[in-house]
Amino acid sequence: MHQNQTDSSLYNEDLAPVPAERRKWRTWNYAALWISMSLCIPTYMLASSLIGGGMNWWQAILTIFLGNSIVLIPMILNGHAGAKYGIPFPVFVRASFGTKGANIPAMLRAIVACGWFGIQTWIGGASLYNILRAWNPSLPEIDSSSLFPQALPMLCFFIFWALNMYIIYLGVDSIKKLLVFKAFFLPIAALALLIWAIVAAKGLGPILDQPSKFTSTGNFLNYFFPALTGMVGFWATLSLNIPDFTRYARSQKAQINGQIIGLPPSMTFFAFVGVIVTSATAIIYGSTEWDIVKLAGKFENKLMVTFAMAGIIISTLATNIAANIVSPANDFSNLSPGKINFRTGGYITGIIGILIFPWKLIADPNGYIFTWLIAYSSLLGPVGGIMIADYYFIRRQQLVVDELYRHNGRYFFSNGFNNAAILALLVGIVPNIPGFLLQVKLISATTFPAWISHLYNYAWFVGFFVSGIVYIVLMRNRNH
Repeated sequence: MHQNQTDSSLYNEDLAPVPAERRKWRTWNYAALWISMSLCIPTYMLASSLIGGGMNWWQAILTIFLGNSIVLIPMILNGHAGAKYGIPFPVFVRASFGTKGANIPAMLRAIVACGWFGIQTWIGGASLYNILRAWNPSLPEIDSSSLFPQALPMLCFFIFWALNMYIIYLGVDSIKKLLVFKAFFLPIAALALLIWAIVAAKGLGPILDQPSKFTSTGNFLNYFFPALTGMVGFWATLSLNIPDFTRYARSQKAQINGQIIGLPPSMTFFAFVGVIVTSATAIIYGSTEWDIVKLAGKFENKLMVTFAMAGIIISTLATNIAANIVSPANDFSNLSPGKINFRTGGYITGIIGILIFPWKLIADPNGYIFTWLIAYSSLLGPVGGIMIADYYFIRRQQLVVDELYRHNGRYFFSNGFNNAAILALLVGIVPNIPGFLLQVKLISATTFPAWISHLYNYAWFVGFFVSGIVYIVLMRNRNH
């Protein structure tokens, strides 16, 4: 593609299609990417928070495996366009939302990534603080209940934040060595933690005997469906912007097989570690400790705490850059390609990540799953539904790449916005609003009929199918 064929407000080197000779990622690269991104502290917390919420070990594992198998489907479907045309997510979404309208889903996606960036940065900073606590036990535990934690944990948070910003400054290639270290270190650390839990709890028997706290099938299902939606929501972000990675694929087969091998098995394995260790804490300490950072801080041996926390810090840094910087940096770049490059987009992500108060998002398991994960899945599910409906049902997998970079082409629609996509997006979000307002206690349980509020438990699914179907109907009526 020649730049004179493109509109400068839609094109820069970071958003340009990847030429065929530079598409070198094989099956193993995608499997390794998913193993690396799955083995992260929020995955562990995801599983252990299900135990904290009342599930037993096999219920939690099954929920996670199902959630990841479901989200694998849009992951592979959206990855197809990246592998076929070499284009990133903000460019791909222009086909459905319009050359200007693409900024709406790109910003929804970017803000969520900023939240994840903040959460991971908080975990890294808390780990740094716990190393200090190991060597100076008089320091208090972090108080996440107040609006701002104490000064020293906040200082640790900002030190870790600055480290992330420095890596963005160096360029994303500098993260490759960390990802390799993490790919070797984290599986070993996870196994060590597993062995510790089994030995300390006197065998797997007592751990696996921990009963579910749900007394009836109805009680269990009331918790299971929102939890499943949360699991799907966990990777709902990447199911949209997976073209950012599949644009480097040698073939469709490489991205499809790599994702199948990498995503459900590694998420389920690390979740299994989280489940076993969290169940063991109930036996060892008498109460369930679902936060791995707090758990590692309880170890008696100072060197062990230091080693555990150093591993958490390095793995968090690697995941943060790969999963939470690459995509929003592209999304912010899409706002003004001539002015915002990848590095500037990364800095914007970092600043919003602080303003989102990440320590409040993960202060308790219910806030983490029911408020954070489900709330944003209700925004991203509709976007995923529209993208897949457009690419497979309206365009039949055929895109004119040059026109994705021009305001006067077929993807300009009216004024750069595809009204059908925007309307379908709104229609998909609306059913989930009452349940969200109830969850954050802005309305009472009697404001809406119970079934309307309960739709929120299925937020991603409701949004995905409602928006997808509405979009197909609106576009077919336009004779596109």
